[in-house]
Amino acid sequence: MKFEIRPAVKEEMEAFKHVAFTALVMSPEVMPPEIVHGIKPDWTLCAFEKGKLATSYAAWPLMMQINGAPVPVAGITCVGTLPVYRGHGHLGQVISQHFKILHEKGEQPIAALYASRASIYQRFGFAVVSTRYTYHVDPGYLQFALPRPILDGRFRELNDDEFPILSELYGEFRAERHGYIKRGKGSWLVAILKPPATPGQFINKILYEENGKPTGYIIYTSEPLESAAGMPRHRIHIRDLVWLTSSAYDAIWDYLSKMKLADHICWDRVPPDDPLPHLLLEPRMLNLTAMDGLLGRIVDIERALTKRTYNSEGTLTFEIQDDLCPWNNGRWQLETAGNQNRIRETTDNPDVTMPISTLAMLLFGQISATEAARMGRLDVRDTGALCAWDHVMHTKYRPFCADLF
Repeated sequence: MKFEIRPAVKEEMEAFKHVAFTALVMSPEVMPPEIVHGIKPDWTLCAFEKGKLATSYAAWPLMMQINGAPVPVAGITCVGTLPVYRGHGHLGQVISQHFKILHEKGEQPIAALYASRASIYQRFGFAVVSTRYTYHVDPGYLQFALPRPILDGRFRELNDDEFPILSELYGEFRAERHGYIKRGKGSWLVAILKPPATPGQFINKILYEENGKPTGYIIYTSEPLESAAGMPRHRIHIRDLVWLTSSAYDAIWDYLSKMKLADHICWDRVPPDDPLPHLLLEPRMLNLTAMDGLLGRIVDIERALTKRTYNSEGTLTFEIQDDLCPWNNGRWQLETAGNQNRIRETTDNPDVTMPISTLAMLLFGQISATEAARMGRLDVRDTGALCAWDHVMHTKYRPFCADLF
């Protein structure tokens, strides 16, 4: 089946939105229209069959922290094919052409996305590179197992004109983290700070200060529920939670523990290394659930591996198998020394051999090389090299992105 692959033009963006919403079977609550409306035509790459837009595809130009270093990332979104055009090979050709463009431009060596189904994208070299957790907890169970230091900070509500305080706190919070993206004001307004659509819901922006200095905040909505026996009921939904000190973290959860009229508190964007399960008297009452978070794909090995920082010095020799991006195939040697990293092609025997998807998991710190070897996700020639891989690829924080895109 012949089809054309090209960016959509301005006049075709309504058709683009129609394909994205129809193919993904998503309501405006799941995929906010503002996100789709913010996509520029030249960020798209679509498949057209007989002149009709059949497959939608776009990529946000994101800046993501990778172990504390800012790395340009293509944030893929709005991917979908209308049912009548499925099975024609559109998506594979679109992704292949997009990766070739990214490689030739040399600007975004990594692609990332949230998948409706991970199986769709793992066949194109993507891997699950972060895990996303959810809490559903009755505020009565927010009791610490050990005595905590006496808190002398204070809370206050933030006004709409105090947005810079939120932005600066988030920027400081994400600086050393792993997977968090830079937020423009537009990103805040269409997601974290978007007014609730349901009547009776309220958005709360609560700042915590220590000695007059902001050290944390929580943004949440209060959603009324149907009353039982004449008693008012509601649910707290956490949209964003940031802390710069352990005392700020403690204070925020102590604040939430006093929400006695809430049936439960829901936080569905919990980092995998969040401290709360290790602090509570009854951690099982968090009702913690897990699902795959970000899927990541290394498009350009040379640029991707040299842009992140490493906590240990070392020399890693490896061989990569990549069916979709042939420029990644071959043997490579990475030398790390803090921010001064160097990679080159080599003829030396590799210590390990792996598919490009496994390298993405190691780059993001989702698993270690030793774990990958146990899982059969890489082949080892020199088992002694695994220790070096583990040290070099170790990240200060577990990979996580608090934003959807």
